[in-house]
Amino acid sequence: MAGGETWRPPRLCEDYWWEWKHCRGLRHAFHHYYAHGELPACGRWRDDYEACRAWERGRAAAAQEALCKSERARVMEKQKYAPVWTLRKSPPPEWYLPLDQDKPN
Repeated sequence: MAGGETWRPPRLCEDYWWEWKHCRGLRHAFHHYYAHGELPACGRWRDDYEACRAWERGRAAAAQEALCKSERARVMEKQKYAPVWTLRKSPPPEWYLPLDQDKPN
């Protein structure tokens, strides 16, 4: 990215800190282990926090690049999973009819 003085981190440094603290919490670790079968990897949040602080202190180009690379990786990670539901283009043809709640199954 050009213009080191105009560039700002994608998030506030405190956001990276709180994400790291949340990731290390017992409740999140338990949920992540239950959902994914492994403990969460929280090191990236800490690294991003350190890079953000380094950028704030000295506008380090390496810190800027590390933050950009990490955020791009997060976006790509989110996009690799297909949505659970298929999205409709229009409502079903009989959307206005009453539901058959009185019928036994």
